[in-house]
Amino acid sequence: MQKLTIAFLLVLAALTLGCNSEQPWQNWKAGDILFQNGDCGDFCDAIKKVTSGYQGQSFSHNGMLIIENGNWMVLEAISQGVQMTALEDFLNRHTTENGYPKVIVGRLKEQYQHLIPEAILFGKTLIGKPYDDGFDLDNEAYYCSELIHFSLMKANKGLPVFDTPPMTFKDPATNETFSVWEKYFEKLNLEIPEGEPGLNPGGMSLSPALNIIHNFENP
Repeated sequence: MQKLTIAFLLVLAALTLGCNSEQPWQNWKAGDILFQNGDCGDFCDAIKKVTSGYQGQSFSHNGMLIIENGNWMVLEAISQGVQMTALEDFLNRHTTENGYPKVIVGRLKEQYQHLIPEAILFGKTLIGKPYDDGFDLDNEAYYCSELIHFSLMKANKGLPVFDTPPMTFKDPATNETFSVWEKYFEKLNLEIPEGEPGLNPGGMSLSPALNIIHNFENP
């Protein structure tokens, strides 16, 4: 009986601490928002240049932490569409020269914590939906920040938790549209949605609805 009790406690501890015991920080909580400084060439550079994030850092992607069948996963919208990704794979997608994940962790403030269970349930119903190539808040596709935005808004009875300020695809240094975006939208045969409401990871990391609780790059 004692052996069974010890084994049970070890399993419980593993679930509490998270899926990767080698990570230097384990204070995970469902609903945490992970902001990632991705390396995807000109696109990421353009995204990061438009909006500076928390403490001046640059982010090009984000996702929401969930637990599925006892495993930590990240609900995210990437080019393949809305999906769940193992936390360890998410953290190791982009790393520093020293091997640290290029990720910071944001946690919703206490007054929003009650929204998380319903937000996760709704977000999971969107798995398989396509990626929102046109960054349009009024279609049935989702980009990374949009997925989190609508999941929480659904749980909050239609009231947004995050702001949706006008988007810009212009270089702030020149006020000219980034050439990478001109080519991108031309290929999609879409007008550039300059000034339309939207979100991006950098801006979301500055939201007053969040506390930033960990930076993997500076453990």
